[in-house]
Amino acid sequence: MSIQECQQVIVTVEGKGDSKQHAFASALGQIQKKMMQESEVILRIEPIEVNVIEAKQKTYKERFLFFFFPRNKTTYHVELEVTVNVTTLQVDEVAFTQEMTDDPEGIQIPVISKKI
Repeated sequence: MSIQECQQVIVTVEGKGDSKQHAFASALGQIQKKMMQESEVILRIEPIEVNVIEAKQKTYKERFLFFFFPRNKTTYHVELEVTVNVTTLQVDEVAFTQEMTDDPEGIQIPVISKKI
């Protein structure tokens, strides 16, 4: 009996960063968070295909005390559609055996029997 299930899922994620690499890394890091919300036990998440939905570069001029040391700052924002292979464990299909035991943290009270 196999309790593993493999399926393909399309996930949409977005990320921001000071460089293109940081923006993509931030977006791809969101995949695991999104998949954990949907499934309980995930064995493997394997990206197969990445499509760029939107990629923005914003540049603005930053100044110290409104006048001094002007410099250009750039931020990047990407939105990706990622097709992933997800391997999960089907915990509901596992048959557990039941066993009754005493409380391991409980105090054992000796049984006193009186014979008359």
